[in-house]
Amino acid sequence: MTEPVVDVHLAEDHAARALASDARAGLSASPKSLPPKWFYDARGSELFEQITRLPEYYPTRAEREILHARAGEIAATSQAHTLVELGSGSSEKTRLLLDALRDAGTLHQFVPLDVSGSALRDAAAALAEDYPSLLVHGVVGDFTEHLALLPGEAPRVVAFLGGTIGNLLPAERAKFLSSLRDVLEPGEWLLLGTDLVKDAETVRVAYDDSAGVTAEFNKNVLHVLNRELGADFDVDAFDHVALWDAGQEWIEMRLRATRAMRVHVPKLGMTVSFEDGEELRTEISAKFRREGITGELAEAGFELSRWWTDTQNRFGLSLSRAV
Repeated sequence: MTEPVVDVHLAEDHAARALASDARAGLSASPKSLPPKWFYDARGSELFEQITRLPEYYPTRAEREILHARAGEIAATSQAHTLVELGSGSSEKTRLLLDALRDAGTLHQFVPLDVSGSALRDAAAALAEDYPSLLVHGVVGDFTEHLALLPGEAPRVVAFLGGTIGNLLPAERAKFLSSLRDVLEPGEWLLLGTDLVKDAETVRVAYDDSAGVTAEFNKNVLHVLNRELGADFDVDAFDHVALWDAGQEWIEMRLRATRAMRVHVPKLGMTVSFEDGEELRTEISAKFRREGITGELAEAGFELSRWWTDTQNRFGLSLSRAV
């Protein structure tokens, strides 16, 4: 077995500084908002794993269905020597791609990028053990900042799965795709998972399940602020809200104050006022149409090569070539 290598591009206090910056900006904005990445402490990650198994939450199953059916085609088309994954490197979906590339005889290296050093090291060690001939080169970094530092033998295929790109606002998506194109050589690949536009109720209940798991997940961000910033949010005084925005074609998750209150955030030296019924946006999750994502990819310098959906046309997986 080849021992995995891990590059660290984040300072130990990166998360603390980033949370403080995001919370200061978001809680003083009008309307108030927080980035969705702060859901994912240990408890939030556990809750999200539960969400992916809920009957209402279709994206994970739909994307997995496509990968089961098309991983071999992805490998044959890309002939990639390196699989780069933006996000966790330990999921079943990752292994489907690794197996297909290995079976195609082209795979030499796997490069997972994640902001969590502990999670990345655990995933890298497990994959190095299960794929003893594979070079595993992990990168502790942020995909919005450290794409230029991605290693890997060309040609690479960069996998950005799970519909995570939908959490970015349109301008952020354009910047991300352009930044990724800038670090790829012509002929390298982007494998992108995108949740598709569908009837509003199917989308809404995926983010507001009957068991209340998504509500607990949404409120977890307040627990994070209380623990990390010394805030005194009364978590039970907020209701989970999931709204479909037909104009933007995205779902918004919000936390709605059920009474007027003042929240103290000692580590920021802030006191934040909420009116009764005021909402704090915690996530957008954009849904896409094929023609729209094709245009966004082209604008960034990618040419769509393959497009697949699950059997119910709920989720799209695209393989695009850097041109």
